[in-house]
Amino acid sequence: MASLIVVTGFEPFGGERINPSWEVARALDGEIIEGLAVKAIRAPVNCVKTAAHVTDAIERFRPRAFLGLGQAGGRAAISLERVAINLFQDRNGGQLDTRGDARTLIDGAPDAYFARLPLAAVLKALRRHRIPATISLSAGAYACNAAMYAALHALRRRPAVPAGFIHLPYDAAQAARRPASPSMSLEMMERAVRLAIAVISGAAGETGRPRRRRLI
Repeated sequence: MASLIVVTGFEPFGGERINPSWEVARALDGEIIEGLAVKAIRAPVNCVKTAAHVTDAIERFRPRAFLGLGQAGGRAAISLERVAINLFQDRNGGQLDTRGDARTLIDGAPDAYFARLPLAAVLKALRRHRIPATISLSAGAYACNAAMYAALHALRRRPAVPAGFIHLPYDAAQAARRPASPSMSLEMMERAVRLAIAVISGAAGETGRPRRRRLI
């Protein structure tokens, strides 16, 4: 039996009819990519509930790897997130402001976690296949960050398990209502995530011990 990679996506929000993160996750559900069987999990767009969903999935499935997906409308490229922070703000899309009303996601947990993905290798693979991609410093302070942080926290005693988060642009159909917003086809996003999972599988290795990797 293939080892599992849990891939999370989000329900639609902000008046959208779809969320490309879930469309991609569910399209890959059940696929075996370089020895990793994809288990797709749909999460609510709520920071606390998202963290609970992700933690439950990791405890239930004991995956070999974790990859969170989320929508980042307005971005023109696949964004590989480097850092998740122990803060959340459900209002205003998680945009931290001068009111200072962000709250701790998990009490007593570290302030932040770095992604445990081979970011440089994933970036190289995507660009080699002519898929626009970049490294993003932070996953923000909304549900996407909550998913990434909760996963890394839940896996803190399993340091060999690769885990991280990727933001996806608007789907082309979504951007049709926003002529000034960049977009990407779902087909290209699916291809990007498949490539990322293939690289993640190589990083985990057959024994589950990640190979030495370079962060950029």
